[in-house]
Amino acid sequence: MLSDDLGLLNPYLRCIRDVYRIHKDELNAIKNIELRYNRLAELNVHEQVINVLKTSTVQIAFQAGELKVHGWVFDMSTGKLIDLKIDAVTIMDGIREIYKITP
Repeated sequence: MLSDDLGLLNPYLRCIRDVYRIHKDELNAIKNIELRYNRLAELNVHEQVINVLKTSTVQIAFQAGELKVHGWVFDMSTGKLIDLKIDAVTIMDGIREIYKITP
């Protein structure tokens, strides 16, 4: 969430910085920095689920019922995998008008 120049890492961080830009108001309202970064991780996973659903191979397999897409976060402090219960069907319905690749 910092705007520091990190050289070669900048291209890899662009997606995460975009997530921060989109959700900046929500994230900045979280005073506890650890909780803020945890929320950023959750929002990033949600955005990456959307990015996965935009791809043609995923759309084809998803519509054929051959694939389910989940959004999970690994909590390093507890060692637990947290299911964010992201509704991929609703997301697909919401992005279909713009990103529909399959008939």
